Amino acid sequence: MDPYAPTPADRFTFGLWTVGNPGRDPFGEPTRAPVDPTYSVARLAELGAYGVNFHDHDLVPDGTPTAERDRIVARFKRALEEHGLVVPMATTNLFRDPLFKDGAFTSADARVRNYALHKTMRAIDLGAELGARTYVFWGGREGAEVDAGGKLLDALQWYRDSLDYLCEYVREQGYGMRFALEPKPNEPRGHAFLPTVGSALGFIATLSYPDMVGLNPELAHETMAGLSFPHALAAAIDAGKLFHVDLNDQIMARFDQDLRFGAENLKTAFFTVMLLEEHYDGPRHFDAHALRTEDEEGVWAFALGCMRTYKILAEKAERFRGDPEIQAAIASYRVDDPEGTWPPRFDAAHAASLKGREFDLTSLRARGPGLERLDQLTVELLLGVR
Repeated sequence: MDPYAPTPADRFTFGLWTVGNPGRDPFGEPTRAPVDPTYSVARLAELGAYGVNFHDHDLVPDGTPTAERDRIVARFKRALEEHGLVVPMATTNLFRDPLFKDGAFTSADARVRNYALHKTMRAIDLGAELGARTYVFWGGREGAEVDAGGKLLDALQWYRDSLDYLCEYVREQGYGMRFALEPKPNEPRGHAFLPTVGSALGFIATLSYPDMVGLNPELAHETMAGLSFPHALAAAIDAGKLFHVDLNDQIMARFDQDLRFGAENLKTAFFTVMLLEEHYDGPRHFDAHALRTEDEEGVWAFALGCMRTYKILAEKAERFRGDPEIQAAIASYRVDDPEGTWPPRFDAAHAASLKGREFDLTSLRARGPGLERLDQLTVELLLGVR
């Protein structure tokens, strides 16, 4: 039995837009044919996936008449039931249509903002109909190249107004959904609003229903900004805001590549898996796509590769936690204070005592924490020699 073969118990999910990516890029036409959503469901089930996610137009093209929309949704439901997949998350495409060229919820045109609400409510209905409990907002066009219009503070308020309104809508409908914001620093806009996990956390605290809104951090997006994804993930976990996660890979400072999980940054992927395995029980969503060079079978090799790499790294995380030498190095790195407790409890007497304490600064300055050795042990574990 292959220990790295994916199963639904692993809770791996893909978007219709990921395995359905036709290989188009800004400089070239598609290299693969479109994929029917029900076919994607069948193939993902064969590979051992747990679920599939979608933008509204991934399943129901914009402008579809009601009767045809209902037929498409019924057919998709049958495919999910037949193959045992679920829809944990849904989202809205608010970036493709030319009317969103200067933003959706942050457009300076109030008519566009109202249309964005209209489109999103209909998409939320679709997601709820198919069982989605998390709704992701990636503000692909929420940003600017030119600041002379002076909308920066207004745009944040319009964004806030929109999310507050949609929270009210979900509450009134009784859907029980949570929202997850997906930060990204740039592309397709020159500068995006809410570019990082930290900025999104600050914004969430200003909403009318902050408990309903969390984060969907993406490995590639934080990496594009030159930041550490495990650090961003830890911030989301620490704030109790990791509602969903997007896994892929990325070369720093490049365009959004959405590479196969683990394809470039194995240590980043490893510490990501370690955090998720210890602190997150939701779906592991792969927001990535096969290279443009690949044919259809390359797409399914890509999807299987994402899941296998995650499982391999999860096993290595278990080995890391059980390796006596690594754990001894970690224990040596963390030093207790024999003359004090942590965390300290503040009172006037304790503060006076701490201010009057004499520290052995020479010894503290001279101590080496052993991080070079600990890092090398980690690398050796990842290389398979431990």
